[in-house]
Amino acid sequence: MASTSRGDSLPKVQCPNHPDAQLVEDYRAGDMICPECGLVVGDRVIDVGSEWRTFTNEKATKDPSRVGDAQNPLLNGGDLTTMISKGTGAASFDEFGNSKYQNRRTMSSSDRAMLNAFKEISTMADRINLPRNIIDRTNNLFKQVYEQKSLKGRSNDAIASACLYIACRQEGVPRTFKEICAVSRISKKEIGRCFKLILKALETSVDLITTGDFMSRFCSNLGLPKQVQMAATYIARKAVELDLVPGRSPISVAAAAIYMASQASAEKKTQKEIGDIAGVADVTIRQSYRLIYPRAADLFPPDFKFDTPVDKLPQL
Repeated sequence: MASTSRGDSLPKVQCPNHPDAQLVEDYRAGDMICPECGLVVGDRVIDVGSEWRTFTNEKATKDPSRVGDAQNPLLNGGDLTTMISKGTGAASFDEFGNSKYQNRRTMSSSDRAMLNAFKEISTMADRINLPRNIIDRTNNLFKQVYEQKSLKGRSNDAIASACLYIACRQEGVPRTFKEICAVSRISKKEIGRCFKLILKALETSVDLITTGDFMSRFCSNLGLPKQVQMAATYIARKAVELDLVPGRSPISVAAAAIYMASQASAEKKTQKEIGDIAGVADVTIRQSYRLIYPRAADLFPPDFKFDTPVDKLPQL
């Protein structure tokens, strides 16, 4: 008789006479046999292999070794429903031409709406290279909002865009409203409205964004070296500490700091180049730059190597 060992959380099937023997599985009969004494330790073992054989080594296409899509816990019933396709033969219709076989259980309208929203979220996230954990958090946020029915009258695309913005901030990789707007079909104003309504409906909050949240990404997209990035981060932080930019958004302060640091280095960037990456207008950068320019000598880090002296920086 087979014995089981519970050294771990799962039971282990082994031969009672030869517990160290490696059991041999007979796939045709579904038996597990001890190679030492021939004892059938387990019978009718479920085969967890492929439902059918594949005769190709190509891995690029979908793997046909398993049947059906993966379970989706965000949908009612886990999306494990059965769909009956439309019949084509004469036996599929009655004498009046009506289909004999009807779908006993089709996808509900709520599941269909959520599935479409999940696809839109995945598409938006792929366009701005967001990882899977942010997509999952966005899907969960959308499901909570959709089930509460607290944003009736708002389009699902607008809610999905706002959920993506919230998920980015909660995961510590914030994106601007303009970046989310660029990959969706919704206006910036509508995303902002949904953002406030969702925070109120879910009774949640997000951390305040700072200049450091965007600095590394903006500098990387501009192709600036590490020294300029560190200087721009230092300038922005000092400007906030000295209260030189009251009421200015962190994005505009970061853009102005990058402009000042790049103008003092050999890697100079124009306001337009920085504005295109940061998503702010040239005039916005100039306004923030004018606020920090009078204290420029106090803003640079002590070890910064100037290519252009502070007194030669553009005054705008």
